[in-house]
Amino acid sequence: MSAPRLVPGGRGWASGGASGPFTMDADWMPFHPHPSKPTWTLPPGAVDAHCHVFGPGARFPYAPERKYTPCDASKEHLWALRDYLGFERNVIVQATCHGADNRALVDALRSSNGRARGVATVTADVTDRQLRELDEAGVRGVRFNFVKRLVDTTPRDVLAAIARRVAPLDWHVVIYFEAADLVELHDFLAALPTVVVIDHMGRPDVTQAVDGPEFDRFVRLMREHTNVWSKVTCPDRLSKSGPPHYDDVVPFARRLVEEFPERVLWGTDWPHPNLKTHMPDDGRLVDYVPRIATTNLQRGRLLVENPMRLYWDR
Repeated sequence: MSAPRLVPGGRGWASGGASGPFTMDADWMPFHPHPSKPTWTLPPGAVDAHCHVFGPGARFPYAPERKYTPCDASKEHLWALRDYLGFERNVIVQATCHGADNRALVDALRSSNGRARGVATVTADVTDRQLRELDEAGVRGVRFNFVKRLVDTTPRDVLAAIARRVAPLDWHVVIYFEAADLVELHDFLAALPTVVVIDHMGRPDVTQAVDGPEFDRFVRLMREHTNVWSKVTCPDRLSKSGPPHYDDVVPFARRLVEEFPERVLWGTDWPHPNLKTHMPDDGRLVDYVPRIATTNLQRGRLLVENPMRLYWDR
């Protein structure tokens, strides 16, 4: 299969900018126009367990309270990338530019023929009926974002109440935060009544030692609370050494894969929102996986068994 370039309607693979009534931010970096074919073959049934869809803004408007305006990144783009890279399924995480309006996410899930699941954003006034509708569409979790540059802070008691409401649906909670905030968030995370999935290893400072106090704090959280999982994702966000190998991130991800093989997930993070230094090649990101999961057993758990258990086996 050749690199994906076009989607129905004739729009370029990396087309962005105009999004109906929206124009992407001047410093926005559109996703890679011609990703490489991975040199490593994904195992059968592999799941891209962290990716997004943006708009298209003309059909699914961006939220008025958003902190950024991206390029359009449609479900058609995502399905083309999925097939090209060799994944069989996706887990689509609600993008902050859409706020709690999950229509673009639900539309993608309903058109996926069961090959996608979702993580939504909801507010305290969400109704039981709306939660059931999201569940029927394929949503299996909610995301709480504590990264202040991306969202306005929601009181923790409100988030805890949402977690209690989704727990009977067998949903989990995805948490996004900066490493420095873990001390303050620890008790809140430990008290959540669901599986808790931490985005991007809690964003460690990879200039510090992998066995240093900051990352040890994160490892202890996972050790002490067996309901806590981690995505070993986004070397492009965390690395200081940069592409194509992201060598400084490898020890951190490998440590989690080795110590918690049944509680780790991996995904591309396509279309890579809010990057400021470089836009990663998704094919090279797939080639990064064997460096952090060094055995076939680890790779099968990371890419197939763990995401299937969390998102499909229920």
